[in-house]
Amino acid sequence: MLARLKRDIDAVFERDPAARSILEVLLCYPGLHALLLHRAAHFLHRKKLIVLPRIISHISRFLTGIEIHPGAKFGESVFIDHGMGVVIGETTEIGDRVTIYQGVTLGGTSTSRKKRHPTIRNNVVIGTGAHVLGPVEVGEGARVGAGSVVLHSIPPGATVVGIPGRVVFHRGKKITPVDLNHQDLPDPVAQMFDSLQNQIDELRILTDNFAGKGDYSKDELRDTAEKGETK
Repeated sequence: MLARLKRDIDAVFERDPAARSILEVLLCYPGLHALLLHRAAHFLHRKKLIVLPRIISHISRFLTGIEIHPGAKFGESVFIDHGMGVVIGETTEIGDRVTIYQGVTLGGTSTSRKKRHPTIRNNVVIGTGAHVLGPVEVGEGARVGAGSVVLHSIPPGATVVGIPGRVVFHRGKKITPVDLNHQDLPDPVAQMFDSLQNQIDELRILTDNFAGKGDYSKDELRDTAEKGETK
């Protein structure tokens, strides 16, 4: 138990530069408190107790703002940063070295008593306010952008952004175990509009030249056509 606690504390120091001392982490990090209380609740849940684990979970939510069902399964070195508003459902499975930011929901989409919550593999980062819903799988090393809504499984090493979540692959790029950079997440909707705007500009150039109103040379027009940027 002490070895696991040490790994939890090491995870905080690894992923939060604001952490200064072990005492600070033990006393002032609600994500760590929620994990410790959850382990007690999960132990009792596995013993087929019903009410007491839920009471511990309820107390944990009151103290930390993080709601974790006693049935959820956690791996090693999970880090819940700040954590206010995090909700993790009963059949959720979370792997090792996962990072979860505030406002995240790992929820279900069914009322049946079966696997109905997500499975989060190792080294995943789930951004602020993201929602992963249903019995989907988030592959190892994947990143879920802030505010995204994930309704389908995500392949390993992928990045998801948007509503609903759209996958952007990082082909040929090494995914580091902990990648917390959210500012470089792509926006597929903005990229689509940029592409449409470029096509409109190119069509305007062609139209102006054919109408004799443009100031573009034949060479410029021919170069544009040869590049295949317009049709």
